[in-house]
Amino acid sequence: MFELSFQTERRTQLLDITLEVREAVSGQEGSALLVYVPHTTAGVTINEHADPAVARDHETALERMVENGWPWQHHEPGEENAPTHVRASLMGSSVVVPLRDSGALALGTWQGIFLCEFDGPRERTVYVSVLR
Repeated sequence: MFELSFQTERRTQLLDITLEVREAVSGQEGSALLVYVPHTTAGVTINEHADPAVARDHETALERMVENGWPWQHHEPGEENAPTHVRASLMGSSVVVPLRDSGALALGTWQGIFLCEFDGPRERTVYVSVLR
């Protein structure tokens, strides 16, 4: 298993981590890899990474779909992060990416892997496991 660390810069941010994941599994053999985020206020997804506006649109859409101003029941003193848990659940905590015979990620032409931050800025961990 590989452990990757990332520093996010904003409260809500989709961070393209494709290159770091690709480098972590370079030379590894397997049928697929699992990318997993061990946080309750962050997620991971696959989407277009050719145009950064796509990630920004996701950030805006998730903030509008799950607004901060709702009467949330989950309250932590000093941290109003109830909506961030819901946003993370909507995105999911893992993705599976097939590996080609060469060990390359079998992503589509425009696809990238994104760490989804909803309670930043923070340092986040991503686990990457090659499935054999």
